Amino acid sequence: MKKDFDLLSLGELMLRLSPPDNERITRGDTLGKQAGGAELNAITGAAMLGLRCGIISKLPANDLGTYIKNRVRLCGVSDDYLVYDQDRDARLGVYYYESGAYPRKPRIVYDRQNTSVNKLTTADYDDSLYQAARCFHTSGITLALGPQLRETAIEMIRRFKAQGTLISFDVNFRGNLWTGAEAKACIESILPYVDVFFCSEDTARLTFLKEGSAREIMKSFTQEYPISIVASTQRVVHSPKRHTFGSIIYSARDDTYYEEPPYANIEVVDRIGSGDAYISGVLYGLLSKEGDYQRALEYGNATSALKNTIPGDLLSTDLKEIDGIIREHKSTGRVAEMDR
Repeated sequence: MKKDFDLLSLGELMLRLSPPDNERITRGDTLGKQAGGAELNAITGAAMLGLRCGIISKLPANDLGTYIKNRVRLCGVSDDYLVYDQDRDARLGVYYYESGAYPRKPRIVYDRQNTSVNKLTTADYDDSLYQAARCFHTSGITLALGPQLRETAIEMIRRFKAQGTLISFDVNFRGNLWTGAEAKACIESILPYVDVFFCSEDTARLTFLKEGSAREIMKSFTQEYPISIVASTQRVVHSPKRHTFGSIIYSARDDTYYEEPPYANIEVVDRIGSGDAYISGVLYGLLSKEGDYQRALEYGNATSALKNTIPGDLLSTDLKEIDGIIREHKSTGRVAEMDR
């Protein structure tokens, strides 16, 4: 049966405020505003590559909520499943981001307590929601925000799964939201429902207390749970402005690991959202050509590498550009200096 959406995602939509030109939060007088949020970042890239995507969230019914809604639409993501908080205490989550330059690391200050998304419940939606998508995606950030949203997210995972929807989950551990032990206990409770699992090697070791090589760790998740695909990113931070990025995908179905040479010495303009962009590329690959895991890996790596070069949380690209980046990454010959 044809679904209305290829991909739906549940998560908090946020306002990002950043001082310009590598200025410090403690010193600068101006802040630029942008929209963001891990789950929105992930599906934005997938929408730009050609999937039909929508975001599930709750926004304050005020001008800030309208700003975020407009950004969602501008990215080609549906706002059909955005609901609005009419209460007097309605508020949007905010975070402040300060760029880094060696040896100064990037810094983040969160202001996301008691935000409108934490009031979201399954009662906000008709049951038809759970039949609307081929794939449902959320992350550990959503589970960590608060008990009510956690309960809502877990129930949505169950209901989508019951309708045969592919479940995608990104651990996306944030130490300032919950402890490793809390994350481990909660996430392990939903892993029996997960089909596509995103977890970096470092997170697997620190949060899930895994041991062994990266490949052994990835395979172990599929041995313990009915997970079909595990994707693990591998980032080397040479400095805040220079990264090398690659990944591995493991398919339990054919007991095979997929990888390619990493994107070396990426010129980083803004790394925020690059891990989410990886998810958007992988999910685009998986949903546009089922079973071609090498292709999904290549789209994930290319989309993430590109996002590092773009300011703000949200990706800005199209399929033609990503296909070109993949071709050049594979090329052993001369590469054109400019697209013209």
